[in-house]
Amino acid sequence: MPAIPLPRKRGRVGVGVSSVTESLDFIFMGTPEFAATILDALITAGHRVKAAYSQPPRPAGRGHRLQPSPVQNLAEKYDIEVRCPTSLRDPAIQAEFAALSADAAVVAAYGLILPPPILAAPRLGCLNVHASLLPRWRGAAPIQRAILEGDGEAGVTIMQMDAGLDTGAILLKQAEPITPTTTGGALTERLAALGGELIVAALDRLAAGELHPQPQPDTGITYAKKLSRDEARLDWRLPAERLERQVRAFDPWPGAYFLVGTERVRVLSATVVPGTGAPGTMLDDRLAIACGVGVLRPLRVQRAGRGAMDTEALLRGFALPAGTVLPCPATS
Repeated sequence: MPAIPLPRKRGRVGVGVSSVTESLDFIFMGTPEFAATILDALITAGHRVKAAYSQPPRPAGRGHRLQPSPVQNLAEKYDIEVRCPTSLRDPAIQAEFAALSADAAVVAAYGLILPPPILAAPRLGCLNVHASLLPRWRGAAPIQRAILEGDGEAGVTIMQMDAGLDTGAILLKQAEPITPTTTGGALTERLAALGGELIVAALDRLAAGELHPQPQPDTGITYAKKLSRDEARLDWRLPAERLERQVRAFDPWPGAYFLVGTERVRVLSATVVPGTGAPGTMLDDRLAIACGVGVLRPLRVQRAGRGAMDTEALLRGFALPAGTVLPCPATS
């Protein structure tokens, strides 16, 4: 599907700028900063938000105090009603959702499954802002999986949701390049901005009858499983190129790391250099670590409870001479 021309930037609500084909009443459903960026674009475009649905506040920080999500914070800033159900399967919650009589629901990284009564309630259905070029990377972590697997591009798809896992028909999609220095955090920011532009365009064109959903192809389907802390540890038996992509993909979370004794050392950036050796072996005094294929040299690291530092600063705190062998994770 070819890319569409994106709309020009729009004025904020209340400044006398009519910036949408038809101002719609919609429900927004999302949780993290990625979703908040998209909600902000919709508010800026002049669509009316009937309510925002988000995950309930979670404990965070050293005090483990309950913290509202970025979407809840933004919605409350604009005096938008926020609802935080733990499930959408309760008929009473579904009835409350339907009673909003929204033209559409926009969903972005919400975190809850939408049952059929929720999907069917809005007049124009539920539209998902998904951070991949569907059908590649359906699922929970498309941005990180695209970087990890060495994809040359990522993107955003606006999808008409159905009961499947990211299987709905495509309304719009646009690619975004992945460069050799792209990190998970940077790509998330870029795709959030692109997603905001695309969903505004999609709502405008859908309201005008100019968009016709296209079924996803049956080929090229891949799944992006949810990230876990367990997979963040660097396995020196893997190729150095893949470990370098892991460092970038898992920045900022869950953060790639290796062990020195019992201490975790997070790797913030790294490069691949020539060389061979047994996996995990230090090949010089500057943290060149042999991998299954090639050599990985961490450039920026972070010890637990300390700030980021260059590799040279790390080595002043650890004796890691050539020949030292760093452990590999235990195989399951």
